[in-house]
Amino acid sequence: MSRQLAPAAADLTRLLAGEHHDPHAILGAHEYGKDTVIRVLRPRARRTVVLVGADRFPMRHLGSGLFAVALPLTGLADYRLEMHYPDTAEFAEPTGVHTVADGYRFAPTLGEIDLHLFAEGRHERLWDVLGAHRRTLTTPGGEVSGVSFAVWAPNARGVGLIGDFNGWDSNDAPLRALGSSGVWEVFWPDFPPDGLYKFRIHGADGTVSDRADPFAFATEVPPRTASRVTHSEYRWGDGDWMAQRARRDPVAEPMSTYEVHLGSWRPGLSYRRLAVELTDYVVQHGFTHVELLPVAEHPFGGSWGYQVTSYYAPTARFGTPDDFRALVDALHRAGIGVIVDWVPAHFPKTHGHWAASTAPRSTSMPIRAAVSSSTGAPTSSTSAARRYATSWWPMHCTG
Repeated sequence: MSRQLAPAAADLTRLLAGEHHDPHAILGAHEYGKDTVIRVLRPRARRTVVLVGADRFPMRHLGSGLFAVALPLTGLADYRLEMHYPDTAEFAEPTGVHTVADGYRFAPTLGEIDLHLFAEGRHERLWDVLGAHRRTLTTPGGEVSGVSFAVWAPNARGVGLIGDFNGWDSNDAPLRALGSSGVWEVFWPDFPPDGLYKFRIHGADGTVSDRADPFAFATEVPPRTASRVTHSEYRWGDGDWMAQRARRDPVAEPMSTYEVHLGSWRPGLSYRRLAVELTDYVVQHGFTHVELLPVAEHPFGGSWGYQVTSYYAPTARFGTPDDFRALVDALHRAGIGVIVDWVPAHFPKTHGHWAASTAPRSTSMPIRAAVSSSTGAPTSSTSAARRYATSWWPMHCTG
């Protein structure tokens, strides 16, 4: 048996506490001399087996949900994990026997160029790299589908992924810190479709808090606060409108805008019903555009929507993100432009995303932030934070 079956005591302590900056250095496959040691952290698993082709290698439970095995070989190209779970679960955790790829054997899903542009505040498509994204990666053993998760938390001691997939209370999905960027990342194979999740942030002050994903594309219906993995299958029908918009000069053309708050305009309508009734109304009254008061997710339904918590997720109160796309699509096909009221000046001040991610972790990334006493709007001296606040999601909206 390899002497490296168990990690160093200090590394193990930090890993189990959820405060290891590089769990991939412990978990996954690592060569030691003539052996390859594979470690897996699965507190709910009863038994785990490594599958290499037709060969089976039972793993040893080292305690606290950490399993390991030393394979008498090197140059391991690929493998799978056979996980044996209890037959019942309270949430959406796996049950029975599951065969999955090991997410801790994959390279980061963010590249050096992404991190460089992000740090300089010049990344133009942050929503493509931060947040949760379904991906299919190619391995020698076949394609592996899963979800990549990335969040900016530069002051955190550790970041973990929790959700209905692991019972909301586990350290079995730690993220790794990508250098000094402040970005933490993990790829999780076979993440459940439409699965709910949050990030567990271990703060520099010793506090532990569970935070929604600031780059989530979908959320639970408030007052619930979890983020939701989503994948759009919507097929747009507004190609003519988008082509005409690209050719138009908005300064030279007449414009008549109808401002509307979806929650109070004919209350009780879904995005799909609004696509019919709101479109008919603005066409009949001769408007050229609608301006939607804030539709990004916010906690208090009785407000106008200015205390935004998820800038990239249309509120789930009226339907799914694809339902919102259908509303924009219907307006465009009727010749109506769509403007979204984007809110940079009103932030929730009680444990919002900023508190967990903008306090300095070290002198390598100083961040000086303040809030307006009247609105709670953060101001930051770093271009990364400014870009974080001003990116927007591509929903075919005019502005």
